[in-house]
Amino acid sequence: MHRMAESIISPARAVIWDMDGVLIDSGPFHFQAWREIFARERRIEFTYRMFQRTFGWRNPEMLRDVLGADIDQTEIDFLAGVKEARYRDLVRANSARLLLPGVVECLARLQQAGWRQAVASSAPAENVAVILGALPLRDYFDAVVTAEDVARGKPDPAPFLTAAQRLGVAPARCVVVEDAPAGIEAARRAGMACIGLLTTHAQLDHTPAYPSLADVPFALFEACISPWSLCQQTLRC
Repeated sequence: MHRMAESIISPARAVIWDMDGVLIDSGPFHFQAWREIFARERRIEFTYRMFQRTFGWRNPEMLRDVLGADIDQTEIDFLAGVKEARYRDLVRANSARLLLPGVVECLARLQQAGWRQAVASSAPAENVAVILGALPLRDYFDAVVTAEDVARGKPDPAPFLTAAQRLGVAPARCVVVEDAPAGIEAARRAGMACIGLLTTHAQLDHTPAYPSLADVPFALFEACISPWSLCQQTLRC
């Protein structure tokens, strides 16, 4: 009887994490890989401004934006393939520099408090596997969603809704942690509260935002799923 009452009072809750720019500082390696591939394969300069605007997008959407909507699928597959291979090489060579401040401490504290946790990334599954294998993170996650698991990437809500489904947690009981406008919009469309990190962008709209995970008050996670929380009111209006 006690356990049943406790489950009614405290239903499952979850934190869904973006990966790049939230758990790890992989942006410089993505940028380096894309810059090398565009210069070598297409003889064009891929600027940091272009990178910032498209960071967090899936490769097909990003390549169509940069190279034009008429790029064929064969070219997309080729460019994405060589870029991701180069990115994985850079990650393996620099794994000690990847983790962002406060990540392991926050993941451990949430796990101890009974939160379910998932990664929902626009990255290919092989990239996510390499990162989770290189860092002490895998045991904290109950589910992983990658680019191959959904038909559409952020700002479509599918990545976050798929993660919530795999965790067995209602969207209204999920908190997303994101660093990119597309991810924040995806969380809003999924009906989830969101905490922003200013690791990739100097400013994020429509969400509480902090310089790093180490600066996020732990109580904010619980507050975000409270019916009266400012976090929810900001995101769901």
